[in-house]
Amino acid sequence: MMHASIALIVAALAAPSAQPPAADAGAQMYGVFLAQQCAAAVSGDRMRADVEKLASFGTRHTLGDAQSPTRGIGAARNWIKGEFEKAAAASGGRMAVMMEEFDVPAGRRIPPGGAHLVNVMAVLRGQGPAGAPERRVYIVGHYDSRNADAMDGAGDAPGANDDASGTAAVIEAARALAPHPLAATVVFLATAGEEQGLLGAQYRASAAAAAGETVIGVLSNDIIGDPGLESGGQDNVVRLFSEGLARNPSAERLAAIRSASAEGDSPSRQLARFVEETGFTYRMLVGTRLVMRPDRLMRGGDHLAFNEAGFPAVRFTSAAEVYDRQHANVTTRDGRPYGDLPAFVKGAYMEGVAKLNVATIVRLAMAPGAPEDVRVVADVPSQKTTLRWTEPRDARAVKYEVVWRDTTEPRWTHAKEVEKGTEATVDASKDDNFFGVRSVSAEGHKSVVVFAWPAKK
Repeated sequence: MMHASIALIVAALAAPSAQPPAADAGAQMYGVFLAQQCAAAVSGDRMRADVEKLASFGTRHTLGDAQSPTRGIGAARNWIKGEFEKAAAASGGRMAVMMEEFDVPAGRRIPPGGAHLVNVMAVLRGQGPAGAPERRVYIVGHYDSRNADAMDGAGDAPGANDDASGTAAVIEAARALAPHPLAATVVFLATAGEEQGLLGAQYRASAAAAAGETVIGVLSNDIIGDPGLESGGQDNVVRLFSEGLARNPSAERLAAIRSASAEGDSPSRQLARFVEETGFTYRMLVGTRLVMRPDRLMRGGDHLAFNEAGFPAVRFTSAAEVYDRQHANVTTRDGRPYGDLPAFVKGAYMEGVAKLNVATIVRLAMAPGAPEDVRVVADVPSQKTTLRWTEPRDARAVKYEVVWRDTTEPRWTHAKEVEKGTEATVDASKDDNFFGVRSVSAEGHKSVVVFAWPAKK
């Protein structure tokens, strides 16, 4: 989205940033600096080494050996926990690391008698005022792996791209963000049981919903290590999947969505647009290609479990997948290697995707609360449009930004700043455009856009 603030951001990024900008450069530049600084701490070499380490456990199958110190899922989760603890040492006591243990019953990919699963989690406690620490941002990757047989817990399944790459992104994000006090809380989550049916993500998402967590965004990274150049992929693009229609809407909500033609304006879709804007604003080496569907056709990942629980969630996945390396036994045929091996993973590509994640997390975590009850006033026909909203319970929201786009456009294309008040009128037809509003802090941090629903007043 092009508007006046972009010029200020680009100017700030053009100069070297070893130190925060001077006060007279404007508070907004500090917001740019913080995201830029955290993203700069991401190392593709470290991530590549993490993928090698995770693959070295031979297999990380959810039903495999959990006791060996060198092979299997137990050894892998202990190593991940240790890496989180190393990151936590730089947090000044603000990061807690834990194993989240739970039992699952027998199922399609769980044998009779059920199974004991363990998620590995680190929580970086927010330091902001006015309820900001209660808001949570998740970054997720699954650390389990599989080969051609979904029930083979013993055979090699290095899972380098699927999903040691995503797990490496979660660990690297913890390293990059731990030293920095952020307003909202950030949760770094490595799940088990994804290959057996999203089991770890389902457990955590259900627990978050039961606890009443305010989750403002879930960034799931699954298959982000290989851009798939031989399949037509690009090394400067990552696909970003998001649902258009939020899960399980009530009949009343479904009727409202249908009436407003808002099938493409779910909270998850707004989150995807926010991620894309982050890539553009901070000139990330890897940008996004928005894919307007929840996931690949008839396939799924951990973000869907969070969607089912009612949280906005998106999935990062490589530009193009190389299918003969996924869920494949490690072998060589006709001189060609098969299997999900570290040799196919590109450190520079992973670094670019992780930087985009980290910058997005900073923007989400530092943003003020989003406006509430955002609506288009539709009682009187007019070529102009009036919007109204309710202020968030967050004193950091000092102004707002009204955004709109033509009904055929996938992205917000226009914006108008509102310095005071909770009402604005723009020279655009309510019949021909979609509208939204977001909060802006004094430092220039912006909330995710809240879609404007039609109302009488």
